[in-house]
Amino acid sequence: MLVFYKERLAFLAVPKTGSTAFHTALSHRADFVVTGPPELKHAPVRRYDRFFQNIFRKMYDTEMEIMAVVREPIDWLGSWYKYRSRDDRIGHPHSTRDMSFDDFVQAYMQTPRPEFADVGSQSQFFRTRNNGFGAKHVFKYENQDNILNFLQDRLNMEITLERENVSPVRALDLHPETEAKFRAQHAAEFACHDAAL
Repeated sequence: MLVFYKERLAFLAVPKTGSTAFHTALSHRADFVVTGPPELKHAPVRRYDRFFQNIFRKMYDTEMEIMAVVREPIDWLGSWYKYRSRDDRIGHPHSTRDMSFDDFVQAYMQTPRPEFADVGSQSQFFRTRNNGFGAKHVFKYENQDNILNFLQDRLNMEITLERENVSPVRALDLHPETEAKFRAQHAAEFACHDAAL
């Protein structure tokens, strides 16, 4: 999470949407930087609004506009699948090393989800509290130019991103039946992505 007080902007970090690269490029410029623990670094809109936004409301009588990045849902799960197949995850309950992507997506659709597939939900990340305002600026991960243009204009600076947190290359093959079931069961994830810029 990055907060730019003068610009009234809070950049919330949806997991697996390139947030580490933005943190590296912008943390020196931000007024407020949260890099851990993960529950705070990746605080969803509801948690941000309840704790952080409340500080700005009560102490400064102002609010930060929230921005975030959302990834195409199958691509987002693919990123989690690859990330959790890293060598340092071998033998860990989160490891996806010895399974196919199709198996991972099937596990994600279970209730409850097995630990290795319990990676949350992008649409749930954007849920607001009853009195919350939600994210005003939501960008599609694949539209990096839109994200950079917005941030460069808002922060009045040039931004150079480096690739970070790169996951192993893995095949992301899905059976048509699995994909159809996922799209039907998690339509809210696709609607969230479709609504982004």
